[in-house]
Amino acid sequence: MSEGNTSSGTDFVLLGFTDQRELQLLCFVLFLAIYVFTVAGNLGMIVLIRMDPRLHTPMYFFLSHLSLLDMCYSTTIVPKTLVNSLTDRKFISFVGCTIQLFFFAACAVTESYLLAAMAYDRYIAVCKPLMYTVVMTHKICVGLVAGAYVAGVISSATHTIAIFRLPFCHSHRINHFFCDVPPLLTLACSDTHFNEMLLFAVVGFNVIVTTVIILASYLSVLTTILRIRTTEGRRKAFSTCASHLVSVMLFYGSSLFMYSRPSSSYSLDQDKVVSVLYSVTNPMLNPLIYSMRNKEVKDALRKARSRFLSW
Repeated sequence: MSEGNTSSGTDFVLLGFTDQRELQLLCFVLFLAIYVFTVAGNLGMIVLIRMDPRLHTPMYFFLSHLSLLDMCYSTTIVPKTLVNSLTDRKFISFVGCTIQLFFFAACAVTESYLLAAMAYDRYIAVCKPLMYTVVMTHKICVGLVAGAYVAGVISSATHTIAIFRLPFCHSHRINHFFCDVPPLLTLACSDTHFNEMLLFAVVGFNVIVTTVIILASYLSVLTTILRIRTTEGRRKAFSTCASHLVSVMLFYGSSLFMYSRPSSSYSLDQDKVVSVLYSVTNPMLNPLIYSMRNKEVKDALRKARSRFLSW
């Protein structure tokens, strides 16, 4: 295949992690296991929340959408990675690459705003418990989730349009296992300074807005918890936030490393490893985090298991 202008519709080549056949098969097995566990865990969480009336609360409404986003994350990336692990033709079409980048970026931004909404929910639950049912109405919850999706679509469309307007005439070989912004920028044969500044500005805006909401919420939560006189009271208050805090740290830790650096510090081989954490591993871990640390989810799981066994 000629190294022409890829923007004309020529396929890209996803180099993946390795050319060694044995390691490719190992990657296939690992990614397949993670993907099956991710889909099963997140789909199970959604079904559990829908089935158990005790979980029909704002926090679990947000969690069901978090599980949906995590499934979309994995489904956008992993199936194509699995196919490429088993074949020598590691191609992805120009349209396929565009779609993959759009949905991946949309899920990432939407999840950041959803995590911020969940932090606000925890702030109301801990700091203003008597106002919880008044403030966190179903209409407000739907509005917060809809706003998160709108922010994700707008941010993703901005990046996708800006990236694929570039001429890709240097190469069609993407040093990554999926279509992401940094490796695509390295293929462009025109000045990418605008795209880098746009990436920094959009990511920076989204990170600042969501981080301020999360930090402000948890600073208020921490202040309230420290005012509680009993150790048991503090433990119960903290336990309502622990799972969400772990999810926030995992998501923001890896995302900030990837997208809040100058282009001069990019290492595509290193970034591929970090990308596995936030795009493949994190979606698998979230159901575990919430099921292991959350009493309501544990009780709902026991009830569902007992109902299943009674059949």
